[in-house]
Amino acid sequence: MHQNNKPDPKDIKPLVVGLGACIATHMIVEEGYPVRFMYREYPDNEYDSGWRFMSGYEDDAYMDNPDNHAIYDVNTIANFDLSIIPFLNAQVGLAFEKVPGAEEFELVEDF
Repeated sequence: MHQNNKPDPKDIKPLVVGLGACIATHMIVEEGYPVRFMYREYPDNEYDSGWRFMSGYEDDAYMDNPDNHAIYDVNTIANFDLSIIPFLNAQVGLAFEKVPGAEEFELVEDF
């Protein structure tokens, strides 16, 4: 069972304005799972930050279905999970995860 971290839309605050768009799974945005895996790739366009956010529970079949993730403002995802904020200026190519039971993100060396 997970704790629902989904904020009410009226409670979204400007925490990291201007970073651009990202891709996040519906496990985070619709179901309220916390972010447990995130990576940054080269942006697809001028609005894309390159950030991709997942709960860590998505399997290949889930990720292969485009209906299971969408484009959001990075600020929206930061409001869902404040723990991502210190990593948002990380360079392209880096990945971070929270292993089960951990409170802090760790750099993924083998991504």
